[in-house]
Amino acid sequence: MKFVAVIPARYASTRFPGKPLCMLEGKTMIERVYEQVCKNPHFAHVLVATDDSRIFDAVQAFGGQVLITSSEHRSGTDRVADAVRQWKDIAQDDVVVNIQGDEPFIDPLQLDELMACFDKEQVQIATLAKPIQSQEILKDPNIVKVVQSNEGKALYFSRLPIPYLRNKSFADHIFYQHIGVYAYRMKTLQEIVQLPTSLLEQAESLEQLRWIENGYTIYLQITHRETFFGIDTPEDMQKAIEYIRLTNK
Repeated sequence: MKFVAVIPARYASTRFPGKPLCMLEGKTMIERVYEQVCKNPHFAHVLVATDDSRIFDAVQAFGGQVLITSSEHRSGTDRVADAVRQWKDIAQDDVVVNIQGDEPFIDPLQLDELMACFDKEQVQIATLAKPIQSQEILKDPNIVKVVQSNEGKALYFSRLPIPYLRNKSFADHIFYQHIGVYAYRMKTLQEIVQLPTSLLEQAESLEQLRWIENGYTIYLQITHRETFFGIDTPEDMQKAIEYIRLTNK
């Protein structure tokens, strides 16, 4: 079994068109994401999957591995599946790790935590979560929450605070924030992208609910390492530039 990292990157974005090619202190964002993922030594390959020739050319220019995928994909997971279908050096039991192309500060050690889930043969899909420290985060619909079973399996994801506390305070319960990095066995990845859109997925606009609704198990790895912000808007980009200048990253 080996691990292959795939970074889906599309040019079109409602809130931030051309985001992967925006400059972050001398480097494009996609280059910074790629370099950060490559800091983890356990990937056999790191690939960018894109539908845009400009991103393709930019990745080739800095020496990265990149594949062109369809522009019709409904999600990053579909784009990742398209890329690994094209890639020859991958087997059905290998694990594909999906890292979003707007995470230039992703922690390589958190990727190790995620990959460790696959020491167990029964794990088909895994993702990360972390304890929520503030009620502001808990109430933010842009931050996805998750609840888990005693065995560490995700029971449900929601944009609402879950569970609802009827007779307890925030301090009496541990809430978890989903961190949107996924890993899947190759065979499972090819199966889940064939599933039709589900009712729960439509209700919450969360594709992972389609997998749960169809009987797939998602294991959670709880991380206590610091997580850094992704970049969704031009305002986030300015914060990222300021962070790089402050930390000399």
